[in-house]
Amino acid sequence: MDYGKTINLPQTDFPMRANLPNREPEILKYWTEKNIYRAVQEKNEGKPKFILHDGPPYANGDIHLGHTLNKILKDIIVKYKSMTGYDAPYVPGWDTHGLPIEQQAIKALGINRHEVDTVVFRNKCKEYALKFVGIQKEEFIRLGVRADWDRSYVTLMPHFEARQIGVFGEMAKRGYIYKGLKPVYWCASCETALAEAEVEYQDKKSPSIYVRFPVADSKGLFPSENTYLVIWTTTPWTIPGNVAISLHPEYFYVLVQIGEVKYIVAKELLASFLELLGAQGTVLQEFAGAELERVVCRHPLLDRDSLVILGEHVTLEQGTGCVHTAPGHGQEDFEAAKKYGLPVISPVNGKGVFTDEGGIFSGQFYLKANQSVLDALTERGHLLFQAEIDHQYPHCWRCKSSIFFRATEQWFASIEGFRRQALEEIRKVQWVPAWGEERIYGMVENRGDWCISRQRTWGVPIPIFYCSKCGKALINDRTIKHLQGLFKEHGSDVWFARQTADLLPPDIACPECSAADFTKETDIMDVWFDSGSSHLAVLDEKTVWPELSWPADLYLEGSDQHRGWFNSSLSTSVAVTGRAPYRAVLTHGFLVDEKGRKMSKSLGNVVDPLKVIQQLGADILRLWVSSADYKSDLAVSQNILKQLSEAYRKIRNTCRFLLSNIYDFDPSADQVAYEKMVELDRWALLKLHRLIEKVLNAYHDYEFHVVYHAIHNFCTVDMSNRYLDIIKDRLYTSPAESPDRRAAQTVLYLILDALVRLLTPVLAFTSEEIWKHMPRVESRPESVQLADMPVVNEAYLDLELEDKWQRIMAVRNEVIRILEGARQEKVIGNSLEAQVDLYCEKELHDFLEPLKDDLAAIFIVSVARLSNAGSEVPVHAVGSEIVSGLHVAVSRAPGGKCERCWMYHIAVGNDLEHPSLCPRCAGVLKK
Repeated sequence: MDYGKTINLPQTDFPMRANLPNREPEILKYWTEKNIYRAVQEKNEGKPKFILHDGPPYANGDIHLGHTLNKILKDIIVKYKSMTGYDAPYVPGWDTHGLPIEQQAIKALGINRHEVDTVVFRNKCKEYALKFVGIQKEEFIRLGVRADWDRSYVTLMPHFEARQIGVFGEMAKRGYIYKGLKPVYWCASCETALAEAEVEYQDKKSPSIYVRFPVADSKGLFPSENTYLVIWTTTPWTIPGNVAISLHPEYFYVLVQIGEVKYIVAKELLASFLELLGAQGTVLQEFAGAELERVVCRHPLLDRDSLVILGEHVTLEQGTGCVHTAPGHGQEDFEAAKKYGLPVISPVNGKGVFTDEGGIFSGQFYLKANQSVLDALTERGHLLFQAEIDHQYPHCWRCKSSIFFRATEQWFASIEGFRRQALEEIRKVQWVPAWGEERIYGMVENRGDWCISRQRTWGVPIPIFYCSKCGKALINDRTIKHLQGLFKEHGSDVWFARQTADLLPPDIACPECSAADFTKETDIMDVWFDSGSSHLAVLDEKTVWPELSWPADLYLEGSDQHRGWFNSSLSTSVAVTGRAPYRAVLTHGFLVDEKGRKMSKSLGNVVDPLKVIQQLGADILRLWVSSADYKSDLAVSQNILKQLSEAYRKIRNTCRFLLSNIYDFDPSADQVAYEKMVELDRWALLKLHRLIEKVLNAYHDYEFHVVYHAIHNFCTVDMSNRYLDIIKDRLYTSPAESPDRRAAQTVLYLILDALVRLLTPVLAFTSEEIWKHMPRVESRPESVQLADMPVVNEAYLDLELEDKWQRIMAVRNEVIRILEGARQEKVIGNSLEAQVDLYCEKELHDFLEPLKDDLAAIFIVSVARLSNAGSEVPVHAVGSEIVSGLHVAVSRAPGGKCERCWMYHIAVGNDLEHPSLCPRCAGVLKK
């Protein structure tokens, strides 16, 4: 509580109310007129570089709160770096290819991509993407993000596309690119293959079934008649693709008789299997899995054998230990079956519909075929048990439909070719937070080959030709260089607009058969290859951005990008250059509401940043970003933003008080030397430089929540509740030119000058507004963004003074607490009506004795008396449990109230010329 007197503040044109929604656009206009980005770059030219490479968001809608968090974090870092001796150019970018854009264009423009000319469709996608590049650009600018907006990058730029296929060509040259038949994630809705980074897991209900496969040939190990191996699966629709049953070579399996029928299941899972069937069984034989290798079963639905094979991927976590193996629908199944030379049956097409290879299920959508498979199994007596389970299932990141594995011929990047080097590079990178290192290390260590082809239209084509005679793929330095020239001039549309012969360099022939007739690849590249090439297509594209440099000093994105952009960038970089594309990687968490729930429109807890800006202003969002530890999930809600608005108001009002009280202060003429200041003023400077030290370290370590809490605490506790409260009387009642008032103003000016700089990376708009109203000095730049961060003055870090005033403030806190009790008991109103008598033990008395004339000002009371050590403590005095040996007695101050300083004094009325003033105030006016 503020016990100071209520005095009208001196006049200033810095407003009390922020009114940020109206003031911020005016400041944006000022920054634009001054071209503040270019001014900062010119100021820092020649200094060490700091390159934060912008991970490109998708240009497919208005920005959301995740964009806001990400861009503000980047802006805080860039602004801090540019104020601490770095040339920190920031080139923002957008991802403009791929499914996110294509789907939105189809939806918004009502296009059927199968019925529209390819080039026409691509132009529509381009128009849509560039429209939202423009929209998002303006929305990011409104957040106060400073960037090279006029020279930003988009992945559809011709020179970007040319550099991208150059990366692809170099990887192909080194043997990292190949085409192969493998199961890949497939989205039937989007009709394309997906990479691991494009898959997200959601809860799904699935059938849980146990199916028996009749034994056709037991290899003499047991009687085949009426004997079955039992498998368990949650995807009945994959059974038509079954070619084998996998057992673990080291597990034990039992032949158990139930009635007239015999089943083979894992020994450890026998009890749960019998319980499931509600039956009792007799174990007839026991085998190691390896003994059952190449036992032959019959497919329960189709006229086909199912071979018993061995695989280390088999577990005993659930099921029967006998794993249904359909190599066309799973990577582990594919690898296990490949060792036995088994066929890869993939009877589902790109739309998720069974082909003729699916037999009786031909023409059915794969998920709807689940029931048909169950019915057929039941009809043939092979469905032993059926239930339903809830589990995590892969879904498409864009359309949110469930996805499946489908074996098709695709282009892959062989991670194995450069995995070891990628792992070594990961160890050289700084990861913030530190756990990110092990996360991406594990992902790269266990990652399968990267499927880089997509069966879509809107993207960069895979720059490969095929010989029409022998089918050999053609890609070499000559074809890539020729295509790069075409792409730079015409963009990648040229691939779709021209005939194959017009895309090839002259006089080229197949290296295998010497034929000269070629066809071109129809697939496009995975969009992650686009953004994954940006470190070279942007940072190393000197003809466009000569101010940038490779590798980046920092990548900063959400923690999901360990398997996304961080991973794809690392892969292309290590494959082509042998090095990681970044020196440090920082990740932030995801957004939740104040109850910890994920943001969801259905829950109604989504916060729209554009509405927040309209209602509260962008600086409130910036303060929110700095207030939370971004390394974990960040909570946000209207209530949280309301609390942040109150914190903002306290910081702003502290700055307003500082400004208001230096309205007549000329920094070049009126400053008082440190040596001539009283201890309280030197203590305030000590606290300021402790703040500078803490905040600069926090900025350097990317601990922005420490920045927020340190500055907020400094403003509310050290300043408003302590120093500023104490010096009000000095500021308002001392003669204007008096040394003690000028000393206080010197401190206020130095505090404000440092505080506004420390605030600039976070409160971009408010700090500029404060800077505009500060007293002018010759060396001051016109914008605070052109200023440098304050530096710590070691001379102000007086440890003895710090310890002394820490103890004084502890005494003050106790006096204020006891004054509050007296106020509640109606002994006094505000603190200036009080007289305080301190009763102290000797050691504390001796400590306070030199300060006895200052105690009234420190406590903000009219009279403060320090009794002699050992004096009898009156009954009404209150003892302190915090400060040992202290008792405080509160009574009403004697005398009348001075109309000027509002303090009570026994001599009020004695001065005939100024009968309503105390002697001090009367003396000031007479001077």
